[in-house]
Amino acid sequence: MPAMRRTPLVAAGALAMAAALLLPGPAAARTGHGGSANGDAQGPTEDGGDGTLLAQAGGIVYDRSKNGSGAKTGAIAPTGNYSPPPCWYGPTYTPAQFKKEREAVWAVDSTGHEWDMAQRKRYVEGEPYKDFNMDKAGKGYWWTSFPNKSYPPGWDKCTKETFWVDKGDPPPADAPEAIDPEILAKLAYAEIRVPGTKVSLAPEAETKVNLPTWAWLDGAEFKPVSVTASVPVLDIEATTTAEPVSLKIDPGTSDAETYPADGVCEIVDGRIGAPYAKGKSKETPPCGVKYLRSSGKGSFPLRATVTWKIHWTGTGVNGEQLLPDGEFGAEQDVVVQEIQAINR
Repeated sequence: MPAMRRTPLVAAGALAMAAALLLPGPAAARTGHGGSANGDAQGPTEDGGDGTLLAQAGGIVYDRSKNGSGAKTGAIAPTGNYSPPPCWYGPTYTPAQFKKEREAVWAVDSTGHEWDMAQRKRYVEGEPYKDFNMDKAGKGYWWTSFPNKSYPPGWDKCTKETFWVDKGDPPPADAPEAIDPEILAKLAYAEIRVPGTKVSLAPEAETKVNLPTWAWLDGAEFKPVSVTASVPVLDIEATTTAEPVSLKIDPGTSDAETYPADGVCEIVDGRIGAPYAKGKSKETPPCGVKYLRSSGKGSFPLRATVTWKIHWTGTGVNGEQLLPDGEFGAEQDVVVQEIQAINR
């Protein structure tokens, strides 16, 4: 049986797996900014010579401290044809760490003689690298590819073999997917979590046919949220922010009218809709619904969807950059009863 040919992507996957096994404990523990490292892209650490941890060399670090919180938070769905970065290249190993990883792979003799020999020529024998660039320790990093953990279309297109980049130098031109602030912003987009969208209704337990039902969301929960993604060893970062802009009410039946007529309740003075209060029974709600028929023995699935405006700022970028809006919604059951006439 001929030796199996190892593609760069398979090799990169083996590298990432081996790295996870070989990393010292403090590397996984260091998160920075009170955030956490992306498990798919967590990289090695660099020792300052006195046992202290200087930098995390490749893991994307997320600061989620300004994200939405609570049991009912969820990820927003981008609108339009937007898709996240399918894969990227990032700094992953110091020379010593890459040498340790690759020699460990060769030692188990699981990758085939041809692949091992080609790798030795590439990284040890000077075609084009020599001895894993050990003479450049502290002057750069070995970069590898990382597939997006959601595996969108194109996740396997980053097939460039592990390559070296000196500190301060740009990645090679044939690696356009090299990590940069814009990619970080898009990865941070996927980490954003926003509050649940169960709306408060009045009447609350059940409403009546032809009776305007007021709807609103807790203004304290619906405020901007953000996530920052960074690569410390490259000194780059991006912060992606989501701001609520409107609430869309879908009554769950065509036999209903919404307020406003298009069902879109804009945010006014930081609030979505307005709570019902005594004395407002004859007023038209700024946000709400009126059902034109009973739900019978069941209920109507009212769906409330909040639209979030997304933008980002980052290293070397002037002003806010727009990303596609995001949406997050949920359904809740609404019981609608006929108004009972009183016969005298």
